[in-house]
Amino acid sequence: MDLVSQASNPTYENHLIPNIATSPTTPTTPTTPSTATSSSPSSTSTTTPSRYENQKRRDWNTFCQYLRNHRPPLSLPMCSGAHVLEFLRYLDQFGKTKVHNQTCPFFGLPNPPAPCPCPLRQAWGSLDALIGRLRAAYEEHGGRPEANPFGARAVRLYLREVRDFQAKARGVSYEKKRKRPKPKMNTSNTPPPHPPNASS
Repeated sequence: MDLVSQASNPTYENHLIPNIATSPTTPTTPTTPSTATSSSPSSTSTTTPSRYENQKRRDWNTFCQYLRNHRPPLSLPMCSGAHVLEFLRYLDQFGKTKVHNQTCPFFGLPNPPAPCPCPLRQAWGSLDALIGRLRAAYEEHGGRPEANPFGARAVRLYLREVRDFQAKARGVSYEKKRKRPKPKMNTSNTPPPHPPNASS
C-alpha cells in the first residue's frame, strides 16, 4: 500500500512506496557458450535484495530524513518512542484509508453508501508493518535492542489504539483467524497385526 504519493510530498520522494520486484532484463541477442561461461561468475556474485529488504532500506532512509528535518534536528541516539509517535502521526497526512469519526453517520459501516468528509489515515496494517521493518533496521544499524525506540511500550499502545479504533470506525475486524487443525489421517483402517499363533 502506498503511504505517500510523490505529488503531495516532493521532499520525501518514493516515501514508503512498496518496491515492485522486477526480474533482471535478459539480453535479446543469443549468447554463445563462451559468453555464457564468461558472464556466469559475475551474475552469480551479485544478489538482488528482496522486496522486504528494499522496502526496509527505503523506510529507514525516510525516517532518517524525517529526523534531519525535525526542528530542532534529532540524531538517532536521541530518538525516543515519543519521536516515533510523532513520525507516525506525521504519516497520517499521506494516508489513503477512510477512517470515520464517531459523529459520522457511516461510522462502523464497512461499505459506506456515499462519500463523507471524514479524514484519510494510514491503515493500521501499514503502520504495524512499518514499525516492524524500522525496528529491525534500527538494530541492523548498530542500535541496542533494549534501547530500540520502535519497540517502546508507548508505540505498542499507540498501534493497539489505532487498530481498535479503525476496527470500530470501519466496521472491520483485525482479529487473526484461527487456523483449523488439519484432519488427521485415519490409520484405523489398517488391521492390527495378528498375534503369534500359540499352537505353533
